[in-house]
Amino acid sequence: MRIQHTPQAIEAQSFAIIDAEIGEHNFPEDEWTIVRRVIHATADFDFAKTIRFHPEAIVSSLKALLNGCHIITDVRMVKVGISKALLGRFGGSVKCFISHPDVAEKAKHLGLTRSIVAMRKALPYVNGGIAVIGNAPTALFEMIRLVQSGVAKPLLIVGVPVGFVAAEESKSALLKLGGIPFITNEGRKGGSAVAVAITNALLQLAIAKREEK
Repeated sequence: MRIQHTPQAIEAQSFAIIDAEIGEHNFPEDEWTIVRRVIHATADFDFAKTIRFHPEAIVSSLKALLNGCHIITDVRMVKVGISKALLGRFGGSVKCFISHPDVAEKAKHLGLTRSIVAMRKALPYVNGGIAVIGNAPTALFEMIRLVQSGVAKPLLIVGVPVGFVAAEESKSALLKLGGIPFITNEGRKGGSAVAVAITNALLQLAIAKREEK
């Protein structure tokens, strides 16, 4: 195999390998763009079997991004990984409150995880935006609760927390939420790299959509 030396060539070769190994699939083109980038980020083909898309996930997310929405994240690893260069083209921003002093203090006082309190602090930014959760199941459960209580109305929830405690259950709850478009996956796998890959793929789709006009 010829070793590539530029980022663009390496990515293109990686995508070609993924396409060849997957072969035929039933994903629409836009959804496959996202699934392929997740596989690229993780080298894990299981995601082709476990990723789940709400029927309106792509349309709703593109609407949010093209309108310059806020993206809120559960952890800084997700915030850092989201391409600010791409998001900046639409005037959007990324918010993460997990490390905010007020969040740590309030979480300790209430006996809650910082992830829960951070989701509550993010409420002013979530309506019409996108919630991206790649690490903390409690953050996803809290976002679901906020949606069910009528105070949070994101246009998309990316919920792919990883782990052995409540990660799978939180994603099952998202699948049953109804009313809010989502992208998630079944099972224990997930994580910050998956959440970032999904979000950056959506940004690429939004750029392509804008260039069509």
